[in-house]
Amino acid sequence: MSSLRLEVATGSSAGRVFDAELDVVRIGRGASNDLVLSDALVSSEHARIVSSADGFVLEDLDSTNGTWLLRGSERHALGEGRRVVALQPGDRVLLGGLEGEGSELRVAFSPDTETLQVALVRPLSELGKSAPLAAGDDRLQLLVQALREVVTHEGVADVVSGIADAALLLVPRATHATVVLRQEVEAGSGGKSAGFVPVITRVRGPSGPRAPEGAVRVTRSIVRKVISERAAVLAADAPSETFSSESLLGASIRSTIGVPLWKDDDIWGVLQLDNRDAPAMFEARDVDALGALAVSASLAIANAELIQRLSLARAELKKENQYLRGRERARSGEVQIIGQSKAMGELLRQLDKVVDTRVSVLIEGETGTGKELIASSVHYRSKRKDKLFVAQNCAAFPENLLESELFGHKRGAFTGATDEKKGLFEIADGGTLFLDELGELPLSLQAKLLRALQEGEIRPIGSTQSKQVNVRIVAATNKNLEAEVKAGRFREDLYYRLKVFPIRVPPLRERRDDVAPLAVFFLQRYTREMGKSVPGFAQETLEIMSAYDFPGNVRELENEVQRLVIQADEGAFLTPELLSPRVRQIETVLLSAGAAKGSLKEMVDQVERHILIEALREHGNNKTAAAKTLGITREGLHKKLKQLGVG
Repeated sequence: MSSLRLEVATGSSAGRVFDAELDVVRIGRGASNDLVLSDALVSSEHARIVSSADGFVLEDLDSTNGTWLLRGSERHALGEGRRVVALQPGDRVLLGGLEGEGSELRVAFSPDTETLQVALVRPLSELGKSAPLAAGDDRLQLLVQALREVVTHEGVADVVSGIADAALLLVPRATHATVVLRQEVEAGSGGKSAGFVPVITRVRGPSGPRAPEGAVRVTRSIVRKVISERAAVLAADAPSETFSSESLLGASIRSTIGVPLWKDDDIWGVLQLDNRDAPAMFEARDVDALGALAVSASLAIANAELIQRLSLARAELKKENQYLRGRERARSGEVQIIGQSKAMGELLRQLDKVVDTRVSVLIEGETGTGKELIASSVHYRSKRKDKLFVAQNCAAFPENLLESELFGHKRGAFTGATDEKKGLFEIADGGTLFLDELGELPLSLQAKLLRALQEGEIRPIGSTQSKQVNVRIVAATNKNLEAEVKAGRFREDLYYRLKVFPIRVPPLRERRDDVAPLAVFFLQRYTREMGKSVPGFAQETLEIMSAYDFPGNVRELENEVQRLVIQADEGAFLTPELLSPRVRQIETVLLSAGAAKGSLKEMVDQVERHILIEALREHGNNKTAAAKTLGITREGLHKKLKQLGVG
């Protein structure tokens, strides 16, 4: 086994050398990290390097600006779907930004100096069956008590902690107990290897087992030998290689026991015990007692993992039912966007560029333009489509309830908080959270949202601990956020964090070519929903609808079609007299303009020409006054007159 050395090659800490004395090295901008890097592109908790039995693995902790492994000419990004990779000598690690930005670490290995002498090896087939545990042995009562400590827990973390506590109970001379579990890590070229990572250490205290103060390293050579030999191992920290097994068993030196945790023929963990306070040699019967414990402990971990998977599956199913029931979208990731206009074509091209990036998306547009549909399209076209798409209207709740809705709360956090509640950030973990009407978000919550975006962590109301979440934010607003920033109602830093990739959804009046296909789509929906046979629209009806501005946009169009279907006779076409008065106003304009029948563009041009001429006549050919009445600039009026051939 080798030791790890990290050299900071670039960034504010360039030149610093860090020799890893820990099994887990945490790297980030926060002061609690083992290796602190103050560069702005480095997240508060950016990454960690974990020592395993086979070497070292690098893990990205859902950093904001990303982590890259540079190996020769190869460049591997650690992001969605791949957050862990095995390290090799000569690797370089880039934290945040592109090359030349952020911080670059150079990885070097040095030979390990552990000098352990093996005194006893007990194969798997013999564990739990040794004679010293026969009836009447003084360890039998301790073993029963230790097993009771393990089987009373259900969660994996609690079971693992219980195993370490039980081991200390069973072996009175042990001062430290560590459980090492296997995790699959990326090994490069699409392959995987098994890394063994310490997950918990318990130490003997005056009033019982407790968590250690500071980091405790495992004896990695013992872990390796347990795995390679498929056996329990008793070894000692010997000063030379001349000790025999017999002399080790009789000597008063510090020793270590490693016992495998296994299921069938698969070893997926190691229980390691040490005595670090005073010279003391463990005995063969200590190994046998721990072997008996390991048989039940292995089964307990397997059961806890199964229960955890079932609980997660049940919770996921509940969330799916809660948020996706009733949605008329295929789970294949297709969201139907109706539109054949040039404006919608450009919008869809913009979507294709951003869907598989990690950046936040800000959707701007008037009320009723279909911003939530665009947001769901960002989600269902992306690699996150198999996770949840969760939507929240920021104007739908008062400030205190909205904070609980977004970030969750602990039981008793406030009056009425009788149960713990998960917030939408936690529910949407791995997926997308759509925040509608973002301009209505109170300033106090804007600060919490900014932290969630920058650090990828949230803190429920009443909690003292933060939770890491991997959520993509898509926000929408019908307000001018830039104006809100100037007015002091919206944080400038949050505005620029969200507006990495703005998308404007055009109003329906700017894409009149889409009115007819949208109307047909809604007609099919509501005739099917109401079980009514309506052949379609009369041509004149579609022409009038296409000429109408629809200030309520797509939502108003949908409501108009729904009302038409309700009024229509069975088997009859939808004729102009069924339209609501506000839509039929355009018919009067067409008549007064003397518009001849023709294409939609020809009729609209005739109407616009009539309106411009009338406005100029009313103001004595004063173009400035006419433009003001029409709500356009004088230059805009000149442009329109030239386009329509009005002298």
